[in-house]
Amino acid sequence: MRTCRPVSLAVATCLALSASLFGANSGWAVERMAFTPAALAAAKSSGKPVLIDVSAPWCPTCKAQKPILSELYADPAYKDLVVFDVDFDSQKPALKALRVTSQSTLIVYRGGREAGRSTGDTRKSSIKALIDKAI
Repeated sequence: MRTCRPVSLAVATCLALSASLFGANSGWAVERMAFTPAALAAAKSSGKPVLIDVSAPWCPTCKAQKPILSELYADPAYKDLVVFDVDFDSQKPALKALRVTSQSTLIVYRGGREAGRSTGDTRKSSIKALIDKAI
């Protein structure tokens, strides 16, 4: 048992550090989920506001959107927001189901219905206005 103690202490320390960095007070209030049609249907039926972020790692517009979205996610107003990240290059069936033809597309749902979408937007004010349609 003596050999396990340092490992247990190290694990406990890491967990405590993780909790302090990523816990409830960190501002990361949004719930991020892997996209599947079933997960989207469940999120929509829960009544929670939903955002779908379709992006590609090579897309400069998507890269410009990421810090804006991260900043907005930290706002307590979006604590109930459910976010689905969809990879434009590898999730083609999702793109078809969502009727998306371009990366850098943001789609919001309110009350189970699509409330708005945008493509190529990198202005914080209009991205916020879009997400606010889901709240």
